[in-house]
Amino acid sequence: MADHGPDVHERRRVRFLVIMRILGVDLGEVRQTDGFTCGPTTALVAAALLDEAYAAALDRTPEGLAREQHRLHRAANTVWPRRLGTTPAGVAALISAHGVPYRWRRFRRGDALDDVAEAVGRRLPVALLVGRVIPRHWLLLVEHPQPDTYHLFDPSSGRLREVGVDALRSHRMSPGFPRAYALVVPRG
Repeated sequence: MADHGPDVHERRRVRFLVIMRILGVDLGEVRQTDGFTCGPTTALVAAALLDEAYAAALDRTPEGLAREQHRLHRAANTVWPRRLGTTPAGVAALISAHGVPYRWRRFRRGDALDDVAEAVGRRLPVALLVGRVIPRHWLLLVEHPQPDTYHLFDPSSGRLREVGVDALRSHRMSPGFPRAYALVVPRG
């Protein structure tokens, strides 16, 4: 059954929460707190998926999640200005602190995405930096339900979105930012 109609976003949100619970994480509603915390929010969700103790210790109130986003933002950006977002190296360092070493790499048009499919297939989330002319927003690939589709967490809405592999490879993602710039993937 295709996702159409007004409840599509609600079904995707519920599906994301189910995925989180299957993986042992229950964060409730997680959204970035401002226009600059998409990277830390992506890292927070990835860390919670990877590290059961971290997920259990999180203060899941909106205020607690906001404090954690800002703490992560400060930790990732010791030199880089926070108003410019979070660098790929910063997101990789934040996620790596939770038991699985991550690295960042550039995304190239037509990328095979083999490392991404393998990671997500092993339930290891992959962070994705997207934009138009310049990199602007972080997303988190959390599921690969079909060979031609990924499900991703968007911290601006707190919702799960679907993206086609071909659209991702050819810089035609929509809505919003069509082009991928970088990936944060597990090492190895």
